[in-house]
Amino acid sequence: MSWLKRRVGSRPRPATVLGVDACPAGWIGIVLDHGVFAQATIGRRLRELLDAVPTASVVAVDIPIGLPQRGWRRADVEARRFLGKRSSSVFATPPRAAVEASSYEEANRICRSLTGQGLSRQAWALAPKILDVDGCRNHLGPSLFEVHPEVSFRALATTSLTAGKRTWAGSVERRRLLEGAGIAIPDDIGPAGRGAGVDDVLDAAVAAWSARRIADGTAHCLPDPPERDAHGRHTAIWY
Repeated sequence: MSWLKRRVGSRPRPATVLGVDACPAGWIGIVLDHGVFAQATIGRRLRELLDAVPTASVVAVDIPIGLPQRGWRRADVEARRFLGKRSSSVFATPPRAAVEASSYEEANRICRSLTGQGLSRQAWALAPKILDVDGCRNHLGPSLFEVHPEVSFRALATTSLTAGKRTWAGSVERRRLLEGAGIAIPDDIGPAGRGAGVDDVLDAAVAAWSARRIADGTAHCLPDPPERDAHGRHTAIWY
């Protein structure tokens, strides 16, 4: 039995959950109501999405939640192991001091001093999004969970996916997996469809799939049980 199942027990299944992914316009959210697509929403800041879906009992977001003080998180290490050949899609989460640095050069220096390794520019580019979510953590409390879309798709498929998510074959494969799980994304999702890429929409949808599993008490996490951050809050990637 997973750590979450032990924690949730036999609570009734909440109706509304929200899966969130970063996109060019900010953040895109996919809302599931009783397990099926209900709406897509988009906002420049995460708080805009949260305000648009106040009934969401679980919010699952594709961004690191819980920053280490030094060293690397077990969640990222185990997620890379879980993904195998697609492990490069998981960035190592830098320590908080590096994320809060004012420049890449400063962040790189801090990261090297706290982990023994430098910080990639791709990881540094996530810093504003990480801090956006970090700022919402106290507001959301235990209803906010970290997910990784490739981890979730790997779990949904029960095997490694065959094509990258930005390819036509990869998008078709992922959409079919979602439809098989009862999550059919309509062709027209309103303004969200004009501010987010195809891969962003599918990533938010599979984040919502994981959110539904979290709400049900059937999700798993990496690691299990979760680590705890400096404030004693759980740190893990859920699927």
